[in-house]
Amino acid sequence: MIFHELKVHYDRQTGEDNPGKVKEIYLVDGAVNCSDAENCVLEEIKPFIFGDCEVHSCKRSQFFEVFPNEGGAYWYKARVEMITIDGEKETRKNVAVLVQANMLDDAVFALKTSLKSYDCEIISVAKTQIMDILHAVH
Repeated sequence: MIFHELKVHYDRQTGEDNPGKVKEIYLVDGAVNCSDAENCVLEEIKPFIFGDCEVHSCKRSQFFEVFPNEGGAYWYKARVEMITIDGEKETRKNVAVLVQANMLDDAVFALKTSLKSYDCEIISVAKTQIMDILHAVH
């Protein structure tokens, strides 16, 4: 799965008369290009912008699989080693996987559950700064 990853810096209302600068990362699925992804993100955060807004970067990111969980507050990125055996030859390939969870333990459990049909090994799991995964509408 290929996404556009955007880093956005903007002024956001953080409390009573207290705008604050925030730096957020969004993934956009189905965007044709960076401009399309940027429009999608700006439309999503428009109600929260309290001043300046700037997209600092846009790049393509690839993930083997994404496991959303509506109850999860954070996105965790895992590096997983996929193992395939062709005859007597064993091949190992590292892939990136995203999972949504509330805590690291929940993320690892969800990964183990979701990947149980694969011959693989979880190498690492880390919390990301990804705020949300958005879907571009065409």
